[in-house]
Amino acid sequence: MNVTLIAVGKLKERYLTDACAEYEKRLGAYCRLRVVEVDEYRLPQNPSEAQIQAGIEAEGKEILAKIPAGSYLIPLCIEGKQIGSEEFSQTLDRAAVDGKSSIVLLIGGSYGLWEELKKKGDLRLSMSRMTFPHQLARVMVLEQLYRAMTISRGQKYHK
Repeated sequence: MNVTLIAVGKLKERYLTDACAEYEKRLGAYCRLRVVEVDEYRLPQNPSEAQIQAGIEAEGKEILAKIPAGSYLIPLCIEGKQIGSEEFSQTLDRAAVDGKSSIVLLIGGSYGLWEELKKKGDLRLSMSRMTFPHQLARVMVLEQLYRAMTISRGQKYHK
């Protein structure tokens, strides 16, 4: 299975890059993982709502251009569905059975994800009703991908 994680912004903190690198390494045994970073749109100090929406759209169009055709698309957004790790694993398995050889997860920037991308999603996913920095969300998504893969294979990582 091919898995692509497309995220707005670059990881800046060493502890985040180390955590992502660890899960990327672990996932190598289960899938072909590709992490794609999209530049965060530069906004003024106190942006207007129109400027924010323009930035989200610009980021969104750049993300859209990087999504492989025919992928099972999972945008992460606060209004998405909250599911457990087992259900996430089953969702990925079901996508593969349905002929989707590519899974794409999307993480927006600090102002969120372009609405058009959310509409295209096969599953709008919310990690929690709590707010997390989008850079930390990347670590969390990679960990949940790894957990899903181990659940699917009946391995002991998941408790």
